[in-house]
Amino acid sequence: MLLLSSGLGLYPQSNPIDFSARGSYALGFQIPCPILKRECSMRLVCFNQKPKPRANFKKRHVSTQNVDLPPVLPKNKKKPYPVPFKQIQEAAKKDKKLAQMGIEKHLDPPKNGLLVPALVPVAYEVIDNWKLLIKGLAQLLHVVPVFACSECAAVHVANAGHNIKDCSGSTSSRRRGAHLWVKGTINDVLIPVESYHMYDPFGRRIKHESRFDYERIPAVVELCVQAGVEIPEYPSRRRTQPVRMMGKRVIDRGGYVKEPDKTCSSTLSSPLADLDTLGACERYPPPTPEEVPKIAQETMDAYEKVRWGVTKLMREYTVKACGYCSEVHVGPWGHSVKLCGEFKHQWRDGKHGWQDALVEEVLPPNYVWHVRDIMGTPLTGNLKRFYGKAPALVEICMHSGARVPKYYKAMMRLDIIVPDSQEADMVA
Repeated sequence: MLLLSSGLGLYPQSNPIDFSARGSYALGFQIPCPILKRECSMRLVCFNQKPKPRANFKKRHVSTQNVDLPPVLPKNKKKPYPVPFKQIQEAAKKDKKLAQMGIEKHLDPPKNGLLVPALVPVAYEVIDNWKLLIKGLAQLLHVVPVFACSECAAVHVANAGHNIKDCSGSTSSRRRGAHLWVKGTINDVLIPVESYHMYDPFGRRIKHESRFDYERIPAVVELCVQAGVEIPEYPSRRRTQPVRMMGKRVIDRGGYVKEPDKTCSSTLSSPLADLDTLGACERYPPPTPEEVPKIAQETMDAYEKVRWGVTKLMREYTVKACGYCSEVHVGPWGHSVKLCGEFKHQWRDGKHGWQDALVEEVLPPNYVWHVRDIMGTPLTGNLKRFYGKAPALVEICMHSGARVPKYYKAMMRLDIIVPDSQEADMVA
């Protein structure tokens, strides 16, 4: 309620004025007073006004002690869209409306096939750190013991496998969830995600019958090649004229260009060997004990730079991922190869359900249980709520002497003391 105050009392206002209570205000004006028969100075008082916050008040930052990992998505459902489906529908309706009106779709680089000059140095930095990452990890695997389950995708970094019965393999019910540990490899730590290499990403789609005509390379390498990295063995078409589209239809792609012949080189002397994890442990010898901390820190820094660079490139360049399986394709649209065997693949005739990819799908972190001492006793299942997790590569580098980035400290639960088995029963 708004009242008018004066020296003689409070009078209700006959014609209320609409003022907002979000800000503070003080109004003074002259109105005729019926008692004194002259104009009096009145002041407007608002009773429902919120108090103004103090300007010098600072919100205290509360550091989290532990962070839970993202939940494991069920395999009997489709992955959620990175972008809300409603926004995808609105964008599709807008493009369809423009196509019906005969208006060409506006495309900015690199969506129109042209390179982004500012991202070319980023692509070269990613490819250099990718080589350093493979080399450092291969050397550290000679020093740090790594075990992998032969029945599922579980990995453990310690002197022996853990005793947590969470195996999800096909025969895990016979072993009551116990793992079958074997010696781990570099592919168990740095999960290989491959993609088809295309000379022209805007050219003809890859058909199921012609899938063997295209080479599969790491998705990180293919992303860097399309972003401007020149590799003679993996040529890529560099356009000078943009691609023109109307709706979903390409009206001008500059014609189809035949892929040039590949240069033949031996496997051992080829520079492509540094870009792949295949046989990396055999290529690099074990390091000396004095070199281990330095190599671990360089590997950790290279991993962070690769993740940063891939995130920056994926904001501009299109990368597609299947919503049902782990297939990834770098390009404006996915391929037509019918090799999806996940949930309800019969309804799709084996075709992939393409959607925008996440960084975790191109560069999977592969979380493992964090171990305080790799030479200590194996982890037990009744204390697993006190254990933290970290990417396998971060766990290996930490035990080799590298500094743990601040981002991973909360999920590793370094500030939590793991109790004994008898003490854990008394914890609420």
